[in-house]
Amino acid sequence: MKADALAAIYAAAFPDGRAWQPSEFDALLADRFTFLCPHLSGFALGRCIAGEAELLTIAVMPQHQGNGIGQALLLAFEQQAESREATDAFLEVAADNAPAISLYQRGGYCESGRRRGYYTAMDGSKTDALLFSKALKPTLP
Repeated sequence: MKADALAAIYAAAFPDGRAWQPSEFDALLADRFTFLCPHLSGFALGRCIAGEAELLTIAVMPQHQGNGIGQALLLAFEQQAESREATDAFLEVAADNAPAISLYQRGGYCESGRRRGYYTAMDGSKTDALLFSKALKPTLP
């Protein structure tokens, strides 16, 4: 999946947020610690460093949301992280993103912190970021 396609999916999935540019995706994917879990209707982007996996984003095209794709992408992220010997996963999510929070909670993630006023909406309003984490079982060689 190319950076242009990732940027288009991301922009469609998060129409009220700042769109990530193709150059940002190119830079992330050039990093040896970053990995992509692609799907025809979305993707998960993560990175693993020193036994920790960070879910950078999950994006699913709006017309395909609510069909289990996000759950499949979250599982793919975890499997990829485990294969890279990560023992813990973490992520952040906007406090007003109820569908994503529900996805992460169903996936076994627990809230571990809050960043007050972290996200800025297009209208200038602020939203907290919730931090979630989960212990993983790394795949042994």
